[in-house]
Amino acid sequence: MTASRRPIRRLDAGTVERIAAGEVVERPASVVKELLENAIDAEASHIVVRIDGGGIERIEVADDGVGIPPAELALALERHATSKLEGPDGLDAIRTLGFRGEALAAVASVSHLRLVSRARGEEAATGLESIGGVVGEPFLSARAPGTTVTVARLFFNTPARRKFLRPPAREQLEVVDTVERSYLALPRVGLELSANGSELLRLPASADLGEAAAHVLGPEFAAASIEVHQVEGPRVRVEGCFARPEVSRGSARGLYLSVNGRPIVSRPFAQSVRVAYADRLPRTRFPVGVLHLELDPSKVDVNVHPTKREVRFEREAELLEVTRRAVRAALEGGGPANLPSAPRDRFSATAPALERPLPEFLAPPAPGHHTSPLQSRLDAPSTPPKVLGAGAGPELALLGVVGRLYWLAESGEDLLLLDQHAASERLLFAQLLGGTALAQQRLVSPVSVRLTPREAGALSEHSSLFRSAGFEVEEVGGGTWWVRGVPSYRGRIAPAEELPRLLAELADGGRPAVPDGLAERRAASVACHAAVRAGDRIEPEEMRRILDAVYRLPGAPSTCPHGRPIALRLPRSRLDRWFGRSGI
Repeated sequence: MTASRRPIRRLDAGTVERIAAGEVVERPASVVKELLENAIDAEASHIVVRIDGGGIERIEVADDGVGIPPAELALALERHATSKLEGPDGLDAIRTLGFRGEALAAVASVSHLRLVSRARGEEAATGLESIGGVVGEPFLSARAPGTTVTVARLFFNTPARRKFLRPPAREQLEVVDTVERSYLALPRVGLELSANGSELLRLPASADLGEAAAHVLGPEFAAASIEVHQVEGPRVRVEGCFARPEVSRGSARGLYLSVNGRPIVSRPFAQSVRVAYADRLPRTRFPVGVLHLELDPSKVDVNVHPTKREVRFEREAELLEVTRRAVRAALEGGGPANLPSAPRDRFSATAPALERPLPEFLAPPAPGHHTSPLQSRLDAPSTPPKVLGAGAGPELALLGVVGRLYWLAESGEDLLLLDQHAASERLLFAQLLGGTALAQQRLVSPVSVRLTPREAGALSEHSSLFRSAGFEVEEVGGGTWWVRGVPSYRGRIAPAEELPRLLAELADGGRPAVPDGLAERRAASVACHAAVRAGDRIEPEEMRRILDAVYRLPGAPSTCPHGRPIALRLPRSRLDRWFGRSGI
C-alpha cells in the first residue's frame, strides 16, 4: 500500500505558541528566569518572587519597575512584540536581557496567566488574564507602579510536559539557583524569594560584589575570598570575587558567570577559571566564585540559544586568556593557600606502582620530631597471620599506618598500601545502595548549623536518604537547623558541622566523579562524609575487619565509589630495582 502524500500547510496559532513555549519554557525555573529578565529591563530596583508547589502550581513575580501603559498591555502577550529592539540593527548590539518578545506569550500558552501593571504617572493599574493563550478583556486593578505576573497551573494543557517535571522539591531548588544566579549577575537589584508562604531568600541590593557573593555563598566564602579586577582596552573589563583554594566544591556549580549583567553558561570560561587554579586544586575539586565580563554588546551574540543561556563571543580565545590571567594574578596576590598543591602524580585502579622510592615514606623523623611515620606498629609473628576471611582476599600482615591514613601491609614478598578512608567508604556506599540504614549516634547537645535555601531544599528532597544514613535534623527557623543525630561507623561519628557541605553536594546531584546514576552519586556523597577519615585513629583489628568486609562484597571492588584505589601493590621486584638489588 502506497502512503498518500501529506500537503504542506501552515500550523494553527495554538500549535505555534506551544512550540514556542517548548523552546522557552522548560520548567518553572525558566519561567522565573524570563520574568526576572523582564522586570530588570523595566528598571526594577527590587523584585519579589513567590512560588507554590515548586512553581508548578503557582509563580508570582512582582517588581517596582516602570510598568506597562494600558494601551500596550495586550501587545505584551503577543509573540514577537517587544519594546527592547529598535530597527533591524537592534540584534547586533543587544543591551537588554529579554529582547525576543515571545516569553510572556509562550508562558501564557501553557498556563493560567494574570498580568497586572501600572505605569508611572497612571492613576490605576490595568490587568489581563489568559488561559492557554486565550486572552480576556482588560480590567482595572490596584497596585503601586510596577508589574505583577502570576503564572498558575503550568503545563495544564500539555500533560505530557507536566508529567516529566521533577518533584516540587527539586523544581524549587532550580528556582533558587535561578534567582541566585540572577542576583549575582546584577546585584544592584534586590531580590526576595518565598516558597509555600515561607521566605527562602532575601538578597539586598548591593554595589559590592563581594558582599553580594557572601549572601549566596555564605560566610565561609566571605572569609576566604579574593577580588579580581582586570581592564583590557577601553571596552573589556573582568570583575570577580573568588574563594581561595581551601574553599572549593565537588562540581562546577559553585561558579557564577555573567556577561553584561546576563547570567550565562560557558564551558570555555568556566575552564579558563579552573586552569587558573590548576596547580592549587585537585582534579576532583572546582573553584567557587563570581565572574563578571563587561564588553561591547556588539562583540557578543546572545541570540544563539532559545533561552539565552549560552552566548558566543567575538575573539573568544583572547577573552579566555584575559580571564585566566586575571584570576591567576588575584590568586598569586591573595596570599598562600592553606592546603598543599594538588599532587602531580594521580593514581587510579590501573595506574602503575609508585614512581618514587619507598624509603621516602619510611624516612626517619627530623630532629626534635617525636611522631614516627609508622604508627601503631604491630608485633607480627614470623608467619604472617591471615588478615582477611577465608577465600575473601590475599593473606596480609598489617605492619603499621602512615599519616593515619595509609596502612602498610605485607602480602607474600610484596608490600601493599591501603587507604582506610577509601575502604570504609566503599562499605558504606554498598550498604546505602542495598537499603540498609547506617547506625546513628544521638548527640548529647544538638549542633546548630546554618543552611542556604539550596542546602535546605536538598535536605527536604533527600529526607529519606538522610534518615537511612543516620542524620536527624530539626528546623529552628531563620535558616538555622539543629543536628540531633549523625551517622556512626566503627566507633566514629560524622561531624555535624559538615552537613552543609554534604547538602551542597547533593543539591548539585552528588559526587560528579561517580560514573553511575543519580542514586549512586547521592549514596557516594553520604558515604564519603560518614566514612573513616584521614587522621582518624583506628585499631589494627578494626582495619582487618574493614578489609575483610570489602573483599567479601560482590565482585570484590578494588576502588572507592569515586574510582580511587583502595590498595596499591609494591612488587618485590620493584623494591629490588629501587635499592639497586635487581642484578644481585
